[in-house]
Amino acid sequence: MKVSRRVVIVLLAVVMIASFAVSAFARGGAEETPYIAVVSKGEQHDFWQQVKLGANAAAEVYGVDITFEGPPSESDVQIQVEMLNSAMAKNPVAIALAALNTESVIDQLEETKRLGIPVIGFDSGVPNAPAGSIYANASTDNYAAAGVAAEKMFEVIKGDIEAATAANPVAIVVMNQDAAGESLLSRGFGFRDTIIDLIVAGTSKTAADISVQGNPAYVAADSPTGGNEVIIYMVVPASASAQDTSSAASAILNRVADDSVLGIFCSNEATVKGLLAATNDGADLPIRYPGLIVIGYDAGEGQKNAVRQQFFLGSITQDPYQIGYKAVELAYNAYMGNSVSDVDTGAKFYNYQNMDDADIEGLLYD
Repeated sequence: MKVSRRVVIVLLAVVMIASFAVSAFARGGAEETPYIAVVSKGEQHDFWQQVKLGANAAAEVYGVDITFEGPPSESDVQIQVEMLNSAMAKNPVAIALAALNTESVIDQLEETKRLGIPVIGFDSGVPNAPAGSIYANASTDNYAAAGVAAEKMFEVIKGDIEAATAANPVAIVVMNQDAAGESLLSRGFGFRDTIIDLIVAGTSKTAADISVQGNPAYVAADSPTGGNEVIIYMVVPASASAQDTSSAASAILNRVADDSVLGIFCSNEATVKGLLAATNDGADLPIRYPGLIVIGYDAGEGQKNAVRQQFFLGSITQDPYQIGYKAVELAYNAYMGNSVSDVDTGAKFYNYQNMDDADIEGLLYD
C-alpha cells in the first residue's frame, strides 16, 4: 500500500512538473517578441538609411524585432532573393518587401501566401505580385507628388502660357529616365495631367490649344495632341546612363530658345544629374537660359546645391522615414489580424527658402 502511495505521489509530482513546464513554455511562447523581416532594394544609400531609421522607430513603438537588409546595389537581384529566403527561414510573422524584380520572388510570394504570412510592399512595392500575396503598400503617391511639381511650375509660367499663340507657341519638357518603371511612369503622368488641368482651368487656353508629344508611353489615348500653342514634350533618354541622360538634357537645352521652353521637370535623380552635367552643375542655367524654370525630384548633393543656389526653382522629395515606419506599422497590423490598406507616405516641395526647415531637412538625403 505504501508503495502504491509513493507511486501516486511520484506520478503527481511528475504531472505537476510537466504542467509547470508546459505552462512556462506557453508563457515564454506568448511573450516571445514577434519578428518582422524588412527586405529593401538597398541599404548603403542615404535614402535607404532613412527608410531603415523609420522602420526601427516603428519596431520600437510596436514592440517587434526586425531585420533590415538590402543588396549592395539595385542591380543585385539574386542577392536580394537570397536575403528574402534567409529572412523566411527565420519564421517571420510578417514581411515588408521592396522587390527589385517581382518575377524573381514569385515562388517566395506563393509560399508566404500558402503559409499565411502577410507581405507588405514598400517604396515601389511588388508590382504584378500574385493576387492576394501583398496585403498593402507603404509608398509615395508618385502621381500626386509630380502633380505638386506641376503646380509649383505653373505658378511661375502662367503668364507666359496665357500669352502664347500659334505663331509664338511655348513648350514644357518632362524628362523621364525610362518608360517601364511604375514609379517613373506615374510621375510623368502626374505632371502631364496636372499641368494640362491647370492650363485649362487657370488660363484662357483649352485642351484644343495643347499638344502632348514625345515618347508614346507618356502620351495617353485621351491626351490632347492637336494644339499648337502649348507643347508638352515627354522625353526619355536612350538609357539611364550618365552619358545618355546628359545627352538628352543637352538636346533639350539646345531647343530652349527656338521652342520657347518655359520649364523642365526632371522626374528622378538620374535625369536631374543629366541636366546638371549638361549645365556645369546648374551654374549655366541662369546665365545661358535665363528664366528657364527647372524642378527636380528626390535629393542628392548636386540637386540640393542647385536648389540652394536657386539654379532650380525647387524639387520634390519623398519621405523615406515614413516609408520605413509605415511599412513596419502595416506589417504589424496585418500580423495582428487588423485590416490594412495602402498608405501614401507623402512628399514635399523644397526650395532655397525652406530646405533647412526641421520638417524638410531630414528628408534631403545625399
